[in-house]
Amino acid sequence: MGSFSIWHWLIVLVVILLLFGRGKIPELMGDVAKGIKSFKKGMSEDDAAPTDKTIDGKTVEHKSDEVR
Repeated sequence: MGSFSIWHWLIVLVVILLLFGRGKIPELMGDVAKGIKSFKKGMSEDDAAPTDKTIDGKTVEHKSDEVR
């Protein structure tokens, strides 16, 4: 019960092919690759973003509703 034999893996492969079809698996892998590429691009854009936290160089002041 520790490891699967080659027959187990072949049966699993046949079931996956029957469920998804021949053409669907490459489409899924392509979508996964596109997702990884866009994630890496987003991460590199975050690193390249300026560290300035102000919005358009303007400071927003908070006005309190309390009466003193």
